[in-house]
Amino acid sequence: MVYLYSSDTSMKIYLSVLLAFLSFSISSQNLQLTDQAEVSLFTIEKGAELYDSFGHTAIRIKDPLRGIDAVYNYGGFDFNTPNFYLKFAQGKLPYTLGRDANYQRFLANYKAQNRKITEQVLQLDTQQKQEVFNYLENNYKPENRLYLYDFFYDNCATRPNEVFQSVLKNSLQMDYSHQPADQTHRDLIYQFVDINSWGSLGIDIALGAVIDRPASPKEYLFLPEYVQFAFAKARLKTPTGYQALVKQTNDIYTPVTPLDTSTPFLLSPLFILGLLSILILYKTYKDYKNKRKISTFDSFLFFILGLIGVLLILLWFATDHTATKWNYNLLWAFPLQLVAAFVIAKKNPPQWVYPYMKLQFILLVFLTFQWIVGIQAYALTLIPLLIALAMRYLFILKSLKDIRDSA
Repeated sequence: MVYLYSSDTSMKIYLSVLLAFLSFSISSQNLQLTDQAEVSLFTIEKGAELYDSFGHTAIRIKDPLRGIDAVYNYGGFDFNTPNFYLKFAQGKLPYTLGRDANYQRFLANYKAQNRKITEQVLQLDTQQKQEVFNYLENNYKPENRLYLYDFFYDNCATRPNEVFQSVLKNSLQMDYSHQPADQTHRDLIYQFVDINSWGSLGIDIALGAVIDRPASPKEYLFLPEYVQFAFAKARLKTPTGYQALVKQTNDIYTPVTPLDTSTPFLLSPLFILGLLSILILYKTYKDYKNKRKISTFDSFLFFILGLIGVLLILLWFATDHTATKWNYNLLWAFPLQLVAAFVIAKKNPPQWVYPYMKLQFILLVFLTFQWIVGIQAYALTLIPLLIALAMRYLFILKSLKDIRDSA
């Protein structure tokens, strides 16, 4: 609920701000920028949350003579979208171009998150600035502003780049010489996410081999920092030759205390999964030494692995996400483990269980081969668990053989 105070001064200020906003909203499509206008690229560095780990990109249009100081960004979405979480999981959630007519409010939001903000003022002529402005305003129309987000190929960083590519066309000469060579998409992710973090583990499990091929120079630009670096080296063709695209770089905000996004070791995947692996190995050793049989422990373990496998199958075949295809984490999180979970601990398991367990061990060997030759990279924090699973499978195979021999 909004309360309006009776003060004439407050009312006048409120009305003037409201009229200015409405005037900008109504007439911006036909508004001509002056020669005092500026177009800037904003880069916001990583934040504390996983979804902020890769930074953000935005475009600022400033024209003091027209009273314009607006920021456009392609990172918005509506939590009130029907079936929000289902659409998000399926890769069908529409993202939107947002326009914040209040630059200071935009700035305050990221300052409050303690994130570094850098502005690159672009060296464009008046006509090019107008075309960028028109492009953004046309894109901001309700019928144009929505798009289907793709983390690697269509996101808040690739879209601003496309704005300038579309407007400047062949006049824009990009330079990618600063980029490290032969990086895969997974390598690029590791530059922004701590490998020993739950976010990194989740990404490595959920995303498949399609992100393990070397990225093309342009494909690096799904990351805001690489857009910033590329624009810093880009050149623009003019009637007299080439000039730098970026006229001036401004450090708008630098946190006094750098953001710490590291995971405490005792809460990290390496520690937790390492501890779980030790428990599995210890259980296996005690069962082997005391000549115990397969137990409900194995049923529970298989059930969890099977659930993960079903989730990976759904991400592969039931969503529009491109990066979740060809995911060979299924070699260790095998969906049929759900079926095996209900029969593995029986006194007399079905005959197919023995060759099935042989297959499980072979799949782990094949996973190791894949990892070595570079077909797909797996989470390093999974290594202790994979070793423990291999040892447990060998124990189960021996137990099954003993049951079969005694039958």
